[in-house]
Amino acid sequence: MPAQPLGQPAPLDGRIPFDSAASLQERDFSLYVHVPFCSVRCGYCDFNTYATEDFGDGVGLGSYADDAIAELEFAQRVLRESGAPERKLYSVFFGGGTPTKLPAADLVRILAKAINLFGLEKGAEVTTEANPDSVTRDDLFTLRAGGFTRVSFGMQSVVPDVLAVLDRTHTPANVPKVVAWAREAGLQVSLDLIYGAPGESLEQWEQTVRAAVSYGPDHISAYSLIVEEGTKLAAQIRRGEFAMPDEDAMADKYLLAEAIFDEEGYHWYEVSNYAKSPEFRSRHNYAYWRNQDWWGVGPGAHSHVDGTRWWNLKHPVPYTTRVRQGLSPAAAREVLSQETRRFEDIMLMLRVIDGLPVSRLVEGRQGTDIASSLDWLVGQGLIDEQALADGRVRLTLQGRLLGDAVTRELLPDLY
Repeated sequence: MPAQPLGQPAPLDGRIPFDSAASLQERDFSLYVHVPFCSVRCGYCDFNTYATEDFGDGVGLGSYADDAIAELEFAQRVLRESGAPERKLYSVFFGGGTPTKLPAADLVRILAKAINLFGLEKGAEVTTEANPDSVTRDDLFTLRAGGFTRVSFGMQSVVPDVLAVLDRTHTPANVPKVVAWAREAGLQVSLDLIYGAPGESLEQWEQTVRAAVSYGPDHISAYSLIVEEGTKLAAQIRRGEFAMPDEDAMADKYLLAEAIFDEEGYHWYEVSNYAKSPEFRSRHNYAYWRNQDWWGVGPGAHSHVDGTRWWNLKHPVPYTTRVRQGLSPAAAREVLSQETRRFEDIMLMLRVIDGLPVSRLVEGRQGTDIASSLDWLVGQGLIDEQALADGRVRLTLQGRLLGDAVTRELLPDLY
């Protein structure tokens, strides 16, 4: 499992140094709850997850809801004492791990406490991830009755051989069944897919994409496999058991998925995300892509408020010790410079269909330099000419394949 990033010491009282608390009213505030439990740790996964339910000393799956609630209460106190104005939650997302390893009643109880402490904006999105094998019809009805609006199922692939390479243990035939249950319960549905697993053919990827759209979800995320250092898959590739994913093959799979999604009425709104209509775009992920504020609850969870970013202790035992003592579970933090915030804004905004305002690019660079770079990118077919005429930088399909090259051209001083 990768080490945590280095940073500045995080104060045990969690106090946040706002530049201007008044400016926070203009920023959305979301909640992320990390549930670190899994039945099996997938070979490609570098998230903070554990294939155990009991760490001893009363720490584990059975106590997790109470410990998450303790951090929620700590969060409210810290924000109030730091001078933050009260803000209702713009979105809530339970991720993992496998959140539905927790009883549905526990997920509802955590959500209820969050709403009690912060409130919920009208139309707020409340999502949980779920493994297709770890959720029942009754669970989904309990979640909907408890305030959840959306469920994201980890489908990944419909091909058993591909799932085996990824160490995914769910039964592909369960996916359409749980999608139907979620629909019956009144939940929006998203499916997560992964392409580029070692040995996956273009035909197998097409089989997965066509199966996914046939289930009729509102939203689909299609992520390219990234081989992260410290994972089982990285070790297998290093030993020669598998080959590294081929970049040209990955591009072919992206283009294939794009064509099928477009044909079936799913339209891109972020490089890896597609929705049936704008109302089904992930509100929570948009908060990340727009660099808004969120508090991350749970072991290893990351938070960001007004340019201060921090990350919690990864292991559940020290994390739990801190929250039960009423102390910050943060391992470290960083206060971002204006230049870093600008760089991240540009990188993130370039990924979404709304694009990047040209005015945001001009800050810190000569207008003539920017114009030259933008003209070159249009000429290469990497950004949309009409969008540029309207004052925004929006990636073309080719630009989505070569997003890093676009960023390097626009931000040469930061590479």
